[in-house]
Amino acid sequence: MRVFTPQEVITHAANKYLAVLVASKYARVLNEFPRDRSKSGEKKLTTRSLEELSTGDIEYRVVPRRRAAE
Repeated sequence: MRVFTPQEVITHAANKYLAVLVASKYARVLNEFPRDRSKSGEKKLTTRSLEELSTGDIEYRVVPRRRAAE
């Protein structure tokens, strides 16, 4: 299992917390696609998403939340 340092992931994100949120949501998207189960050396989806985030392959944008009407 590869260990990602905060410095690796914040190169393409504003901070480490945002990087983890982006990577986890991307891992959920990857989970929806069919995978070849016959590969024994396949990486985990979270590892794959963190790798792609640290290399800059993932593009994302932050959408501000709307306030609830009172």
